[in-house]
Amino acid sequence: MSFEYIQELPSPKEIQNEIPMSAALRELKAARDKAITAVLTGKGSRFLLIIGPCSADNEDAVCEYVSRLAKVNENVKDKLILIPRVYTNKPRTTGEGYKGIASQPDPEGKPDMMAGLVAMRKMHIHAIEVSGLTAADEMLYPDNWGYVEDILSYVAIGARSVEDQQHRLTVSGFDVASGMKNPTSGDLSVMLNSVYAAQHSHYFTHRGWAVKTSGNPLAHTVLRGSVNAYGRSFPNYHYEDLMHLYELYQERDLVNPACIIDTNHNNSGKQFRQQVRIAKEILRSRQQSPEIHDLVKGLMIESYLVEGCQKIGEGTHVYGKSITDACLGWDDTERLIYDIAESC
Repeated sequence: MSFEYIQELPSPKEIQNEIPMSAALRELKAARDKAITAVLTGKGSRFLLIIGPCSADNEDAVCEYVSRLAKVNENVKDKLILIPRVYTNKPRTTGEGYKGIASQPDPEGKPDMMAGLVAMRKMHIHAIEVSGLTAADEMLYPDNWGYVEDILSYVAIGARSVEDQQHRLTVSGFDVASGMKNPTSGDLSVMLNSVYAAQHSHYFTHRGWAVKTSGNPLAHTVLRGSVNAYGRSFPNYHYEDLMHLYELYQERDLVNPACIIDTNHNNSGKQFRQQVRIAKEILRSRQQSPEIHDLVKGLMIESYLVEGCQKIGEGTHVYGKSITDACLGWDDTERLIYDIAESC
């Protein structure tokens, strides 16, 4: 057989029962979800910042990061809703490399799905406990949704997943904000078709069950730039790009038109320090156009305790430094959050 069945994993409900959310944390999440919903439906005036490390590889470092974020949040909470990036699954272009704590709890060790599911859930809950901020994660594997469905306040669908039918249909059953990125080709119609699919009801199979979903009115677009056949990055965060997306929304039967802009990846050409400049340009566009102001609801920013990135497996490890994409360091991050709050 081509598949070697190593270990039968517990169901999401079994993991939830083993590592439960407390009543206080459930109440906190409900309040956070309500506030984020208000922003995406145009009933709230705050701005969303989905911010944090490219990959959440170390629980101690992630929890220190979100603890710092919580202190800043106290000073900007009237203007911003800070949503920590606690990304526990990582897509790999070639299939090689670190795939996230959910499958590899020790970045330099062997994959262990059982230990990874436990580590993923424990880290998410610990991060909420120390910060009071419920997080965002990427849904790389639709079957894993149940393990975190009671924890997350935001779900991202990546550029490589956004065309996949199972991802689109699974999002249609979510009751939290879900951002659908444009594919790496940059085709905005693919992204908008994903939003349309996610906003409508579907009947399909999920984890061995026939299921029916109600549709997710909080599904929205995420612009992350694109790359051409020659590997050159093309941004899509400029004023003209945002007006074009606004016009495309007007042509479609979609509720709650909303866009989040990813300031890294192909929008920055993976030049992580450019995120500061890009964020400020987007804020100026919002100030200049009421249409863009109403459409653009927030930003995605990659940052960690220490700027840049490092490779794993080389014997040394810098605490709080990304092992995947390069990130802004803490000092630049803190300064940028205050600048964004002042501009909103």
